Amino acid sequence: MIPLKDYNPTRHFPIITVFFIAINVLAFLQDRLTGHYEPMMVETARGMVEINHFVGGLSARFALVPAQLAADPGMSWHQVFTSMFLHGNWLHIGSNMLYLWIFGNNIEDSLGRFRFIIFYFCCGIAAAGAQFLSAPGSQVPMVGASGAVAGVMGAYLILYPHARILTLLPIVIFFTFIEVPAFVIIGYWALLQFISASWINSGSTPQGGIAYFAHIGGFIAGILLLFLFGGRSAARRQR
Repeated sequence: MIPLKDYNPTRHFPIITVFFIAINVLAFLQDRLTGHYEPMMVETARGMVEINHFVGGLSARFALVPAQLAADPGMSWHQVFTSMFLHGNWLHIGSNMLYLWIFGNNIEDSLGRFRFIIFYFCCGIAAAGAQFLSAPGSQVPMVGASGAVAGVMGAYLILYPHARILTLLPIVIFFTFIEVPAFVIIGYWALLQFISASWINSGSTPQGGIAYFAHIGGFIAGILLLFLFGGRSAARRQR
């Protein structure tokens, strides 16, 4: 299921959400123009695995490498923030920015712009922390806004579980459009993350380069931070 848009109007233009999307896209384009892929052997729980490692560009300096953070936090702590604005490929940034656009505008509207900025970065930090704790010795670079976006989705699930989401549903070789409540699409996504983290053991094995524990950490953080930031009461006032 691929969400395309929601039917959940906002009171204000989501300028912070648009700003985050713009920064992510610009950073990705700069990264593509100045870097390249090279094969790299990585030791995992299943033995040595060859992955395509992106070198050069912004990723070489600003991606978060858990092993480096564990070895020298003072030199690597800033990568927790910079890695949130880097992405591995077009599908990675495309899906993240689509989800951020669909769900971020309403969370920004509920929390207010300043609190949304803090909320977004806190979710990203929690996501990086969860992935780091799952595999502190990993040499695989961690990039992407997925953790912060997962936090946005967690908050959306609590605030607007019944909001209608226009969704593209593939059926074998055909595609159809359906409207489903938010709790279905977000719940389905969350279930996949928990299953994948448990079965694939993504903390130590770079299966497809997906940091499932980061998604889970960001998602849970988004739910908890929503209550801390007073998002539910703000949403009730809007209604």
